[in-house]
Amino acid sequence: MKRSTFLKLKLREANFISRGLVSSNHPVLAHIIPMRRCNLACSYCNEYDKTSDPVPLEEMIRRLDKLADLDTSVITISGGEPLMHPRLDDIIRHIRRRRMIAGLISNGYYMTPQRIKRLNDAGLEYLQISIDNIEPDEVSQKSLKMLDKKLGFLAEHADFHVNINSVIGGGIKNPEDALVIGRRAIELGFSTTVGVMHDGEGLLKPLAERERRVFYELKGLGKSEYARLDWFQNNLADGKPNEWRCRAGARYLYICEDGLVHYCSQQRGNPGIPLADYTMEDFRREYDTEKWCAPLCTVACVHKVSILDNWRDPQKPLNAPVSDKTGKPDAVGDMLRAE
Repeated sequence: MKRSTFLKLKLREANFISRGLVSSNHPVLAHIIPMRRCNLACSYCNEYDKTSDPVPLEEMIRRLDKLADLDTSVITISGGEPLMHPRLDDIIRHIRRRRMIAGLISNGYYMTPQRIKRLNDAGLEYLQISIDNIEPDEVSQKSLKMLDKKLGFLAEHADFHVNINSVIGGGIKNPEDALVIGRRAIELGFSTTVGVMHDGEGLLKPLAERERRVFYELKGLGKSEYARLDWFQNNLADGKPNEWRCRAGARYLYICEDGLVHYCSQQRGNPGIPLADYTMEDFRREYDTEKWCAPLCTVACVHKVSILDNWRDPQKPLNAPVSDKTGKPDAVGDMLRAE
């Protein structure tokens, strides 16, 4: 990233963080899905299919305009694999045209020098790639062996911030692979983060002792950034719950390919309201609602956003039906439907 571009991006970051601290009446981050299809089939992932069509550009523009009208600060494009969308560059351009920060989550397989230059021209500002292992296996094909050449292309050509995320737990055979991946990311000049694998509801899957050791060693390698929340991640690595105020459905929005607003990728269906119909009344309800899944949540993007409001506006729990087996709410959707 050019130094001038880096400084402009840091100023934009400072601006949206300042706005988020001053006012709680707008979304900070929205994840939007233009493409559910993916070229890979990682066994732990529940966020892709092999058949769906891309969302038409005209519909994506309508959704982005609605998010801009809600005064959203940051848009992160996710999937599936968003680079499979034929009009991705136009989507990024529209995000920038509406003065929102443009980010992208990709598996990295399509990162050629020509494609990276197109992303530069479109105005992309952030890219995150998750790499799970050194050699591809039956759990994940997002391996350093398959992606190292692509990372070299990014180091040479990208005029946007690149973060490499490693994952611990969830069936990854060799947790030590994450250390190799983290060191390679730093060597190439990228930032690096580490996440704890979650289950199908975004909840904690506790780490074994070997995985915990790797987790803490990897955290010591990384370049720190404002979004890293050590106390969140440390508690999760130790199998402990976190006490925080989840603002999903308000400060953080997840918009699926069907244009519905959800809490996050792991709580799809809640609240499940079309973005076109989403109002500030919906925003305020979700802002003020305590989420049953929050204590063991591992969805880091929601943590990052919600921390802006963790010091203010206590939330109210809703009466919820209780499972006979667990003593916990059956689902967030049941909580919202409870009288």
